Amino acid sequence: QVQLVESGGGLAQAGGSLRLSCAASGRTYNNYHMGWFRQAPGKERELVAAISRSGSRTTYADSVKGRFTISSDNRKNTMYLQMNNLKPEDTAVYYCAVSPYFSQVREDYNYWGQGTQVTVSS
Repeated sequence: QVQLVESGGGLAQAGGSLRLSCAASGRTYNNYHMGWFRQAPGKERELVAAISRSGSRTTYADSVKGRFTISSDNRKNTMYLQMNNLKPEDTAVYYCAVSPYFSQVREDYNYWGQGTQVTVSS
């Protein structure tokens, strides 16, 4: 069992920055790869970025490449998403999740946090 808690969401202006954190706990946490997803109203939940459990591999959605950076600190059991140059279309609820696979597929992720709202004003 893995528990995930996101924090760091809020309101930002276009062009601004936010940093999301995902604190993980659970006996088997270190066996998993991690990812950030987002879901805007009326839209499907989509992958934003993923990171391997070692931190050596990352992948990003095309829409955030060059603006967002995923990272992790295994000593703190925490994953981060640094979001720069935010755009109104980044507005969504952001979720962290873990998977036994380094994957871009939502169905591969089996534990999820409760989500944190990010709102970007123009």
